[in-house]
Amino acid sequence: MAATVVITAGPVGCDAPPGTQREPVKRPKPSPTRVWDRAPGSLAAVGDSITRGFDACSLFADCPEASWATGTDTTVRSLAQRLLGTTGAKRRAWNHARSGARMADLPAQMTEAAVRRPELVTVMVGANDACRDTPAQMTPVAEFTESFTAAMRSLRRSAPGTHVYVSSVPDLKRLWSTGRGNPLGKQIWKLGICASMLGDADDLGRAAEERRALVHDRVVAYNRVLRDVCAKDLRCRYDGDAVFDYRFTGEQLSPWDWFHPSRNGQRRLAEIAYRNITAPRPPAESN
Repeated sequence: MAATVVITAGPVGCDAPPGTQREPVKRPKPSPTRVWDRAPGSLAAVGDSITRGFDACSLFADCPEASWATGTDTTVRSLAQRLLGTTGAKRRAWNHARSGARMADLPAQMTEAAVRRPELVTVMVGANDACRDTPAQMTPVAEFTESFTAAMRSLRRSAPGTHVYVSSVPDLKRLWSTGRGNPLGKQIWKLGICASMLGDADDLGRAAEERRALVHDRVVAYNRVLRDVCAKDLRCRYDGDAVFDYRFTGEQLSPWDWFHPSRNGQRRLAEIAYRNITAPRPPAESN
């Protein structure tokens, strides 16, 4: 009679033999959940001359009432007015931006903003890091990164629950292309406004084009930094290059310098910010 051979497999998942140690089961750690408040109850703004409404109302002067972030001018309908209402914008919105500020100034501004524990902080800074007398004087990308990282840390030390909305740096080359068609604007530019980009505005020679390309590339690099540093913070939302991509027309540029946003331009910035802040999901980030 034929023999029957039975092969028994070892039990799956049973205890290891005595004297041996079972390998711990490695389970993937869940990714932290991003948090975003689409209806904050208070707002602080940090940044540069754009957020101060510079040249929106008169020549070479701040006009904070026309600020896209915290302004009270009803023709602008600032972000604060859209989120908090007219009364709330006057009582629960604070502007800590400074004309001429660069990214190195942001940590101190963040410290000021954190004092009131706002539910949202808006950030728009970086244009002055590229707008220097020459491209060689532009803020190095590494320094820009270090300062923005320090600013976020400064905020988190005092206001860990505050949400942060980060605007991209505008496309300075597009502003040059738009504004250079205005003779008065070009005369104002000769006073030294963003000379690295706007200097010799009608010069289309190779050297001038290379200079403008250097500035443009640096702005693109700054926006990558803003995106990447923001992405590391669970309560930070970058605008997905929305401001950089926006095609400002002459109507949106200041009639005083043809570079800073006019009231109309400030209104467009407020619309972009409100749309991105209240969106269920963050905007696409193309850079």
